[in-house]
Amino acid sequence: MTDFNEAVTPPPPPPGVPGAEERQWAMFAHLSALVGGILTSGWAGSIGCFIGPLVIWLLKKDAMPFVDDQAKEALNFNITVGIAFFALFLLALFTFGIGLVVAVPLWIVIGIAWLVFTIIAAIKANEGVAYRYPFTLRLVK
Repeated sequence: MTDFNEAVTPPPPPPGVPGAEERQWAMFAHLSALVGGILTSGWAGSIGCFIGPLVIWLLKKDAMPFVDDQAKEALNFNITVGIAFFALFLLALFTFGIGLVVAVPLWIVIGIAWLVFTIIAAIKANEGVAYRYPFTLRLVK
């Protein structure tokens, strides 16, 4: 005879395959960058795009290996994008605005790429696939 709890509770995922909760937290790590970036875009230079992945990584890194990996990936990508935006800002500043001819189109292209890659990463994380952003400096290990 089977115990009622065994019949209702789904079996755990095989080793190495992230469970539903782990996939969900990994997806939140990527999407939190979008939410934070949008919420702080007008007054804090989009600094919020770092905070979400950082908080999720710090909270879940020891308990959920897949979340640890994906939150670090999201954090590294957002740091890389932040460095690129800051470098373009410095270009515009040091050239007394002439660099805006280069900076503004690149800000637009990088911003669209950031949005697209972040959405792709969130979808892949929700599917349980470890996503790797292109053009990312791996600063947080």
